[in-house]
Amino acid sequence: MRWEAITWERLSEVLADRVAGARPADGGPWLRVAVDGAPAARTGDLAERLSQALRTRGRSVLVVAARGFLRPASLRYEYGRRDVDTYYSGWTDTGALWREVFTPLEPGGTGRVLPDLWDPVADRATRSPYTQLPPGGVLVLHGPLLLGHWFPFDLSVHVRLSPSALARRTDDGERWTLPAFARYEDEVRPAETADVVVRADDPRHPAWSGMD
Repeated sequence: MRWEAITWERLSEVLADRVAGARPADGGPWLRVAVDGAPAARTGDLAERLSQALRTRGRSVLVVAARGFLRPASLRYEYGRRDVDTYYSGWTDTGALWREVFTPLEPGGTGRVLPDLWDPVADRATRSPYTQLPPGGVLVLHGPLLLGHWFPFDLSVHVRLSPSALARRTDDGERWTLPAFARYEDEVRPAETADVVVRADDPRHPAWSGMD
């Protein structure tokens, strides 16, 4: 893969141009974008930059963090607080994401999206109100391990960290999750699956794979 230096500001503008000129693959009125990457990759930062760039282009945007759809602690920690297999495939409530986020944005859907469901710190429902995303609006979902679930993304961006950078930038208390991301690389191959790959080993100097 060939890399081209780019700034975060320029990247968000280029991605916004791509999204603004795209049509939903399913023919519906809403576009769905993924910003995928480990917590250390700070996908929320790029998601917010992209949302701002889209709003300047007159698009309504809803940014959703996958962290708001974690399962309750009783399920996440059923096999221990540091079970790698459960982290990999059982922490995120993918069924709730389908039900509350993606299904309302299908053709003929209501456009009423739940921005979050569960507060993992308080370990209770957030009770957030639904958000009405108007036709022509864009969903930007960010977080780890998003690819490989058959979510209907119209554009997917993977923020990549090399294994050494990921280990270096992951908090000590979260380093037990590193084998899950190694498995993700082996099984899902996000750098090959995503439409756009951003290398962020040095967050001050990102590079990207370009875009077809």
